[in-house]
Amino acid sequence: MKTNDHRRRFRLSALPRLISVVAIVAVTIAPLYWLITLSTLTNAQIVSSPPEFLPSLGRFGPLDEAGGLPLNIWLINSVVVGLGTALLSVAVGLFAAYGLSRFSFRGGGTFGFLVFATQMMPAALLIVPLYNIFAGAHLIDNLASLILADSAFAMPVAIWVIKQAMDGVPRELDESVMIDGGGSLAILRRIVLPLTAPGVAAAGIIAFLSGWNDYLFANTFAVSTNNWTATKGLASFFGQYSTPIDLIMGTSVLFALPPVIFFLLVQRQLVSGLTAGAVKG
Repeated sequence: MKTNDHRRRFRLSALPRLISVVAIVAVTIAPLYWLITLSTLTNAQIVSSPPEFLPSLGRFGPLDEAGGLPLNIWLINSVVVGLGTALLSVAVGLFAAYGLSRFSFRGGGTFGFLVFATQMMPAALLIVPLYNIFAGAHLIDNLASLILADSAFAMPVAIWVIKQAMDGVPRELDESVMIDGGGSLAILRRIVLPLTAPGVAAAGIIAFLSGWNDYLFANTFAVSTNNWTATKGLASFFGQYSTPIDLIMGTSVLFALPPVIFFLLVQRQLVSGLTAGAVKG
């Protein structure tokens, strides 16, 4: 009897938590469900009363109304910009983080603070200077301008994420390479980089998502339709007199799939990378 009473009290105490979890899941999933549902309905069905709450099987907005829009090109451009931003940010940020983590020099703390303080600067403040620089270099309407601009804002975050991971690597391991005659590059390649791989991966993921989600630079530097990214292409659907809601919702689903799939594949590396260096010794 005591065991049954204990189990009953345990179930009753767990009931509020279960209700809370269900409520949170429902609030989280509801917008996603509504997004997918609207992408399968026509505009007439969307504004009908009472509204349609079930998706229409066999219909998908981008496939039915996209026409000659280059959705695949916009998607590829976003992938190129995201991967380019990730590679450039990690390649440069890796050496900057190594220098901040392993070398002591006058003003090093101030330099590290200034690197991270660049995140407080609004991107819109640099639009005109960047436009003049890219115009002089003939990079306007080129994906390279988007990669460079996005990397400028993703790189400081990448530097600090990688630095925190490197700070957790004992310096005694560096000495073992130095005894064998290895220099700084050998230490980075043989010791630091393998042990901080999750942190480097996390920095790359953050930079990729930064490049993927960018709209400000894409709207400014990408002129021709074939150089648009997914964000600018999606924004172009909002018209002055009409807005194809089904096309917007369906395209949003289509453009959201790559980063979602990418995140699901690398979520373990992201979590372990962000927590690298949090516990030392």
